[in-house]
Amino acid sequence: MGKPKIFVLDTNVILHDHKAIRKFRDNNLVIPVAVIEEADKFKKGTDTLAYNARGFMRDLDRITNGRSYDNGGFPIGRDLGWIKVEPNHPFKDAFADFFKDDIPDHRILSTAMWVRDANPGTFVALVSKDINLRMKAKAIGMEVQDYLTDRVQEDRIEEAQREVQTMELDSNLLQELAYGPETSIPWDRVLKVQPSPNQMFRFNWKGDRNEVVCARYDAPRDRIVLVKAREAYGIRPRNDEQKFALDALLNPKVELVSLTGGAGTGKTLLALAAALAQEQEYEQIYLSRPTVILGNQDLGFLPGDQKQKMSPFLQPLMDNLNVIKHLFRPTSREAQRIEGMLTQEKLIIEPLAYIRGRSLGKCYFIIDEAQNLTPHEMKTIITRAGEGTKMVFTGDIFQIDQPYLDQWSNGLTHLGEKMHGQALFQHVFLRKGERSDLSELAAKLL
Repeated sequence: MGKPKIFVLDTNVILHDHKAIRKFRDNNLVIPVAVIEEADKFKKGTDTLAYNARGFMRDLDRITNGRSYDNGGFPIGRDLGWIKVEPNHPFKDAFADFFKDDIPDHRILSTAMWVRDANPGTFVALVSKDINLRMKAKAIGMEVQDYLTDRVQEDRIEEAQREVQTMELDSNLLQELAYGPETSIPWDRVLKVQPSPNQMFRFNWKGDRNEVVCARYDAPRDRIVLVKAREAYGIRPRNDEQKFALDALLNPKVELVSLTGGAGTGKTLLALAAALAQEQEYEQIYLSRPTVILGNQDLGFLPGDQKQKMSPFLQPLMDNLNVIKHLFRPTSREAQRIEGMLTQEKLIIEPLAYIRGRSLGKCYFIIDEAQNLTPHEMKTIITRAGEGTKMVFTGDIFQIDQPYLDQWSNGLTHLGEKMHGQALFQHVFLRKGERSDLSELAAKLL
């Protein structure tokens, strides 16, 4: 084995994953005091940042067990390296004029450089999810890396976006699939290798017939089954991807669904319509989304009571509900049913922060803008699912508002990577915008 490396951790790494210190194998870790100071500012509250700050500090205290760092670092655990909290060190004179502002980022960078210089012959790198800090470190010759533990490889994202297999099929097989008594065919008459559960197919007729048949592999039946164009509470699919999405949303055997795609592709609208169409099967329908406020400000700075504070974040969900309501006359049974569900709190629209700690049994749970969740938050939410609950996550992995997440490290991408191949999970990438011709044109050209 090679010589252990030393990694200096930035604050955002432990706020992103409080168990990060246990994911560097047998390498050694240094935590600048500036990181402890920053983590202390986040420890109060009920959000994920506060949870991770407290979790990190408790773990660090457990490792040190009340001892000081006078004699160096302490072992993190079996087969792991050691960890040490290092006092802040100033920049050398050659770099002092480059970073005049006394801010945590500069104190962390200067300490990382001191650790490097104090350990000649050892690989030392600063680990940060802050792109700006990584650029500063590179500018002055400091080795720097992103936190890659929960980062999905780029080619895996591309595979997820090409997940529907398109192929030609013999007309007799297609006739059996589309119009046969079982509307299904054995998979081994189509493929040489058994497909993954819920693998989606788009079959073309051989010859001049201009028709496409959509299908998916049903693992419990061990057959490729027809995917029909279904309707949910007045909403009909407008393209093949929406057809696949609605099929998954209405399938009780698929308990976990992720829908990704750009603005206007119908992700949230389809999920909500499917929930309303199945409302008798569930005790409650939850619509939620994470609240992302720029500048790490708390909701308390917004005017009004709790409902007024949350209104701007939840309005897009209300907009989708209104789209469905406007498909019916105000006096219709469908419109009245929606109003009744809101009044009786069978249909609940709440920010995600207020769901924390609940056990969600027999409910249809829709989480919009899920690309703003960390992998840990995604796990926390899904583990709240009780018996009979269905969870739907929607979002666009290329439109992320969290400063330390990207298309490779967010919770929605992580979900698709880890759950791929599970019979109770299905992911659909919606590529065509259906909001309007103007919206579609803007998405392509601007």
